[in-house]
Order: sequence, then structure tokens, then C-alpha cells
Amino acid sequence: MKPIFKKMVLAALVLAAGGVQAQVKLTLGHNAAVGNPKHEASVKFADIVKEKSGGKILVQVAPAAQLGDDVPILTSLRSGTVDFAANSQGSISSVVPEYSAFGMPFLFPTLQAAWTVLDGPVGQELAKRSAEKGLVVLGFWDNGIRHISNKVRPINVPADLKGLKIRTPPDAVTIDIMQALGAEAQQIKFSELYVALQQGVVDGQENPLMNIYSSKLYEVQKYISFTAHKYEMTPFVMSKRSYDKMSEADRKIIREAAAEATLYNRKLSLESDQKLEGELKAKGIEFNRPDLAPFQAATKPVTEKWMKGPEGPFVKQVVDAAAAASK
Repeated sequence: MKPIFKKMVLAALVLAAGGVQAQVKLTLGHNAAVGNPKHEASVKFADIVKEKSGGKILVQVAPAAQLGDDVPILTSLRSGTVDFAANSQGSISSVVPEYSAFGMPFLFPTLQAAWTVLDGPVGQELAKRSAEKGLVVLGFWDNGIRHISNKVRPINVPADLKGLKIRTPPDAVTIDIMQALGAEAQQIKFSELYVALQQGVVDGQENPLMNIYSSKLYEVQKYISFTAHKYEMTPFVMSKRSYDKMSEADRKIIREAAAEATLYNRKLSLESDQKLEGELKAKGIEFNRPDLAPFQAATKPVTEKWMKGPEGPFVKQVVDAAAAASK
């Protein structure tokens, strides 16, 4: 081999090796099914990061709790063994209690009102408190306004919930709401919900239409009642350990991609309720729209209880901000 050619080959090998070393592979986990806005936004985020970084940063998306359900994945995030998660509001409140404030019953009449609060000073305060617990908030994604489904009867008044076993996530506010309405609340992992409904472990559950549809819960439920009893966000968070290891240029790419993915997630969430009622009816689901006044009256003590608790000042701040945003 001629010396000059040998040098060229060696240089190419060094460059190739450097390219391999420079590539960063990150993981993103969530508990939703493929097709859910949470998953679609995760894929969008990964695609944007790859494009903006020129292929240097690759984000591998693991749906359907492949990396663990919401509670265990929080531990992985804080230790840095998982890099990103689109986590649930209820689960993350076990680490950052202030998230519970956004689950107060009948807090937000529309998704847009919730986004106004999340994108303002209250959301900034929540992000600050999250960072103190090792979680970098990259965006507040949407998990919709929640409704009750079951296989026994339509829910027209709170008394219709008496005797029904209703699954809730491991979220103290949701448990309080269901109990205030007269249901028997049972905590079951979302990844185990379909089987629990199928086997009759619980009679029903509560979720936005997009979660009911994408996880095919319509196959094991008969009725959906538009109770709109609470809103939930999906905090899109990154491990602070992972974030701190990145250069500022790479962090900028991550933040910009997350901002685009947040808008995309919210768009899909907003569109889902507008189109899925018809599709779920075609699957055999029966809908009803109850008068919400009795439900609001029955759950008023829940907000009063949380106002008096340890997170009371922040709950009041969120309740006041929600009232202003809803005018």
C-alpha cells in the first residue's frame, strides 16, 4: 500500500470511529398504545431531534410500558437509566406533589383553558419544582378531559355509580373524585386495564376518548358517559442527569424539538374528541351526556379538602388561574 493511500485509509477509519463515538442514543418511554397522541408526539419528537442533529442524536421510542409503567419509569428517569418519558399527571405527583393541583374536579371546561395555565407562570413554577426533583420539563402534553366508561349502565347521576368498581390510576385526586361520586375506586396499572375489564375485576374506568380508543377498551365496555370530571396533562420530561451531560447546542435541539412535539400532541388531542365519538359508536359504544351540576356538587368537597392540605397554596393558585383562563 502506498504511503499516501495508507494515510487516507487511516484518516477515513479515524473519522468513521469518531462518528460512531459521537452518536448519542437516548430512550423515551410511555404507557400508551401505538396510535395514541402521546405515542405519535413521541415519534415526532424523535424524528425532529434526528433531523436537527443531523443524525447525531437518536431517540428510541418504547410505547405501551415497554420500559415500565409510569411510576417505575420515574425512578429510571431520576437515576438516568431512561432519558425521556411522557408521564402521567397522577404518577408524577408522587414525586412532585404540586401536579395534583391540576386534577381538581371540573377545573378546566376546555383543553385551551388548561393550556393557557400550563404555558404561563403556574407552569413555569411547576417546571422549577420538577427540576428540583431531577426531572426537566420539556413540555406539557395533553392527556385530555376524562369521562367514565363501564359495562353495566349509563351514568346519568352520581347515584348510578353506587356499587360500581371503577379503575383509577395511582392518583389520590382521582380516587377522591370517584369515591365522592359513590364509586368503589380500585387502582390498576394502565397496561393491565384491558384484562381487568375483560375479566370483570372492575366494571369501568375513566379516561379521555383517545385513550379508550387507542387501547381498544371499547371491546370490553358498553357505555361512555360524558362526565368531564377532570383534566389531565402529560408532562413530557427528561432525566436531569441525562440533560446535564449534554452540550448546550444539543440541549437547544432537544428543547426546540420538544416545543414542536408539544404543539403536535395538543393538536392531535383536540382533534381526537371531535372525531372519536362517531368511531366509538360504530364499535357499539352507547354515549350519554348527563347534567353535570349534580356531579360538580358531589365533588366540591374534594377541592375543599385539597385546599386545606400540604399543597393547598399551590392548589389555590391553580384554581384561581383556571378560573381566569376559563372566562
